[in-house]
Amino acid sequence: MRSVTGTAEAAVEDLYQVRAKAELVNGQLRIMEPTGLWPGRVAGLIYASLLAHQRRTRSGYAIPDNVGFLVDLPNRKSFSPDAAYFTGEDSRMKFAHGAPIFAVEVRSENDYGPQAELEMQQKRDDYFAAGTQVIWDVDLKTDAIIRVFRDGDSNQPAAIYRRGEIADAEPAVSGWRFAVNELFD
Repeated sequence: MRSVTGTAEAAVEDLYQVRAKAELVNGQLRIMEPTGLWPGRVAGLIYASLLAHQRRTRSGYAIPDNVGFLVDLPNRKSFSPDAAYFTGEDSRMKFAHGAPIFAVEVRSENDYGPQAELEMQQKRDDYFAAGTQVIWDVDLKTDAIIRVFRDGDSNQPAAIYRRGEIADAEPAVSGWRFAVNELFD
């Protein structure tokens, strides 16, 4: 992820002009580089499962990658998760107003190391501060494939799901389940 810096603070209006996936953090536009095949496919598989749940329950919206969510935090004005579930109002062609209740962040090739871990924890803090209930950290390089963060705790996963297990996003997406093995089909 790289920041686009300038002399003036970026605003939401600037975010609408960016022709790439970006977030507005600390007054700077943070451009997110395209991801690799596997992380993109995994985000799509999770979205597809969430969409099936949405259609079955008719509650909330399954959201794919590259959708902006506007929030009003001191240091952050937007999120763009890799997949999400949203129960707020339909904003039609504009960014969603408010945080998703469930956010999925799939690690890309450069999302590893001490600096990346710090940035991801800070982002989880921001998600919780904005009202997100559950966050998935999907790590395709380790045995602990899905780390689930809940209850505002961005440090310690509430659950860790591996191959052969069934993950959930309770209480945010009630009744939805996802087989971790589906990420490897």
